[in-house]
Amino acid sequence: MPASTRHHRALAVFVHCLGILAAVPALPTAAPEAAAAPRPAAATPRPTAATPEAVATRSPVAMVARVTEPTPPSAPPALAPPTRAPASAPPQQVTVAVATESSPAPRYRIQVRNVSNSPLETTVRQELPPGSSTTAISGGGRSTPAGGSTTEVTWRLRLPAHSTTTLGTALAATAPGRPLTAPTCAFTSDGSRPYDCATATWQAAAAPAAEVTEAPPWRRYPVLLAGLAVLLLISAALVWVWRRRRGRRVTAAALSTGGGSGGDRGTIYPRPAAPSPVRRRRTPPVWMLVGAAVVVLAGVVGTAGWTATRQVAAIDTQKQPTSGAWTGTGVNGPLGVPLRESAFEFTVYRMTCGAPGTAGKTAGGGAAPANGRRCEATVGVRNVTGDHQPWHSELQRAYLPGGRWVSTDESATRTANLGRDVFADPMAAGTRMVLPLVFTVDGRDPPQHLELRSGVFSAGVRVQMP
Repeated sequence: MPASTRHHRALAVFVHCLGILAAVPALPTAAPEAAAAPRPAAATPRPTAATPEAVATRSPVAMVARVTEPTPPSAPPALAPPTRAPASAPPQQVTVAVATESSPAPRYRIQVRNVSNSPLETTVRQELPPGSSTTAISGGGRSTPAGGSTTEVTWRLRLPAHSTTTLGTALAATAPGRPLTAPTCAFTSDGSRPYDCATATWQAAAAPAAEVTEAPPWRRYPVLLAGLAVLLLISAALVWVWRRRRGRRVTAAALSTGGGSGGDRGTIYPRPAAPSPVRRRRTPPVWMLVGAAVVVLAGVVGTAGWTATRQVAAIDTQKQPTSGAWTGTGVNGPLGVPLRESAFEFTVYRMTCGAPGTAGKTAGGGAAPANGRRCEATVGVRNVTGDHQPWHSELQRAYLPGGRWVSTDESATRTANLGRDVFADPMAAGTRMVLPLVFTVDGRDPPQHLELRSGVFSAGVRVQMP
């Protein structure tokens, strides 16, 4: 047999063996005897313990078969794994309600109620509008400066269980039409943690304003410009018609007087026909066309400029962007006014700052600046949606002069809330919390405004500080 044929035959046998190995399924790990032995019926386990002899005499084939018996997969859980429960506000022991009175001068009525089963000592503080002064304070309150141009009224009360105490303040008269907002908060006896806060805005009865009517059409600038342009065009047309008629009269007079020189020839010879003059179409002069075009152009430019000026003057330069990636509409407001965004309603009731150099440690554990201090804002947060909503400390910012800003100091805020992390859990639907937010700032100037928001893409609210 030639060598080439032997090689071909050996290669064919090798390929045939590979095909057989690929077609044969994987063999089980159990022994052949175990696979061939019938599976014993499942016996009910008995409480008696098996003796060592019985264990020793058990067939190894049965043991192998029991070990290799497949385990059915476990059923999926009936319920989804629990998520983070929304945060619920702690039960309030003291509630505050503020209302205004119908009077020529600003007057506020404050009701402080103890809803607990034991007497409590509380400190009530009312933030007065900037530049205002008190004329009457009930309940033994005291008026003290709160820094800058603001003043606050403070009461120290002892509230019996399930009792209501009514307080009142009266301010000096202000200009008509000026709204005055006076937020009020009830704190613990040491004044460090707020129980509850409320606010009210007094609006004076404004004097009846003179009825403002729009100017008549003939006194509006676009109408006047359009009328002037039409008048100039009509004048130009009349001048052109008059010149044309005058030219026709001159031509007719020349024709009527031009044929008298041949009258002495008699009537035998016919008078030669005089050639008719070539009439050319008269067109308005160039100065008239240019003047009319200039007048029309001036009217169009004047009308467009007047309209654009009014539209530009109506643009609010202080308004935040509300399109694109932002959700909701940005809202600006003063201290003590509820401001609502897409998910939360924020109300900043008061802001106090410590002395420079009293900041301690920052949120990261490092040392604060040498002139750093902590500013604490008492903020009310209400979830206005139908679902629980999370919020984050990094999105709550205090803006300093020059455009610099700082986020919430998490460690200081947790300390001010008695060790409770107010950002750990989402807020339940429809709940409201009054809590302190602490910001560590540097320098002597307090924050100019606070920016609060529920999410990264929320337009948020901006609260101006007095």
